[in-house]
Amino acid sequence: MNSLWIGETEKINSNGKLSGDTSADVCIIGAGISGITLSYYLTKKGYKTIVIERNEIGHGVTGHTTAKITSQHSLIYHYLSNQYGIKFAKKYFEANEEAIKNVEEIVRENNIDCDFERKDNYIYTINEENVEKIDEEAESLKYININAEKVEKSDLPFKIQKGVVFKNQAQFNPLKYLVGLTKYILDKGGRIYTNSLCTDIKRRDEEYEVYANGHKAYAKYMVLASQYPFLKVPGFYFAKMYQSSSYVIGIKTKEKLPKDMYLSIDEPNFSFRTAGDILLIGGAGHKTGSKVDYNETYGVLEKKAKELYPDCEIKYKWSTRDAISLDKIPYIGEYSSLMPNLYVMTGFNKWGMTSSNVAANIIADKISNGGNVYEDIFKATRLKPITNKDEMKNMIVDGTKSLILDRIKAENIETEDIKNNSGGVIDIDGTKVGVYKDETGKTFYVKPVCTHLGCILEWNDADKTWDCPCHGSRYDRFGKNIYDPGIKNLEIYNFE
Repeated sequence: MNSLWIGETEKINSNGKLSGDTSADVCIIGAGISGITLSYYLTKKGYKTIVIERNEIGHGVTGHTTAKITSQHSLIYHYLSNQYGIKFAKKYFEANEEAIKNVEEIVRENNIDCDFERKDNYIYTINEENVEKIDEEAESLKYININAEKVEKSDLPFKIQKGVVFKNQAQFNPLKYLVGLTKYILDKGGRIYTNSLCTDIKRRDEEYEVYANGHKAYAKYMVLASQYPFLKVPGFYFAKMYQSSSYVIGIKTKEKLPKDMYLSIDEPNFSFRTAGDILLIGGAGHKTGSKVDYNETYGVLEKKAKELYPDCEIKYKWSTRDAISLDKIPYIGEYSSLMPNLYVMTGFNKWGMTSSNVAANIIADKISNGGNVYEDIFKATRLKPITNKDEMKNMIVDGTKSLILDRIKAENIETEDIKNNSGGVIDIDGTKVGVYKDETGKTFYVKPVCTHLGCILEWNDADKTWDCPCHGSRYDRFGKNIYDPGIKNLEIYNFE
């Protein structure tokens, strides 16, 4: 199934595939919400922009988000206050609050019909053992967001123990929003090339060359807005982030729906928001590349939906991935001190609807006038001590396991053990082979090694994909690459 946003939105206009060499002031890789928003702001400032997108506009993470526009990023403010101080946390809050206002202003100025609505946002727990975490967050917020309130009630169809609410947040349809932005960009002479895979970037004298579809695009300024940078060095962002997968279902029910937006801090955690008469329930997250099946992913959400709304009908079902930074703060700004005029926006930690606007404003300001009031908070080249040591340890362990241990581990399954419409990694004469059987039992073989840095892939039985546990690349069941940072397809084996 497609996401609700993609299902409700017609194909967004573009300039089609890149079919010849071209140039502009700024070239942006990625036509999700961050890349398109940056192009919009730069176009308003008079810059000529090119956006290059490997798929269709907004069909990556943007088209699969829950699309909450909020500055309440789970329990972020207690963490930021403890690690970096109240002033830092307050500035982070102000940047994201400003982003909400910016989105609303764009919608109003361009008369964009994208179902933008102001809503309250709740972070809550149903478990007594997590109440202290809510209390700690609320205490930190006294100095950051004086309008935040601690609550013990909600309009969810179950009792909560305690929560914190941010008033006057927002939600929308992100694809419809991009329709309005791209119209403005194209009307003003900006160009957006779709189905054009960027394979390399090189610096020549005072400008960059971007290689895509066998052609080149030239620009003084280059921006990586492709969710997870495919460029490995010198930025080494693959060593500073991992990817997290989560799932969403959209249901219809005759029961009364909650009117605001909600996210639990419990395990498993659940997200709720409405979209017209559809209730979106999200959650069941895990590190991308973990071995999971349907019951651990969509099945968790379906069980919760039936528990709360026994009469419900599942209308939509989709998954997404998010780039998670090790210190919980996005990377926005210069890609590396060794590559001037190359910028990056990544590591949005599941909060891309506000972070994308923050990023677009920071980079547009740095290109046009050299600075932005929030740039130091999100500096991409920062060298702070890793405060989230558990995440760092887990990432190293998973990466090492996939790169080394899995190469020598004996396999216990054979082709006959794999069910129809499923897959797995087997050993054939000492060679690791990824096997997928379709619904009829026809077998397809791939080399289960990520084309990014060579990690052994894991079969995702929920989405029927090959996922990389190191950096989150994803390939469809037949080996076609569908998500960065890997950009090449898997090698195909023929054992017939």
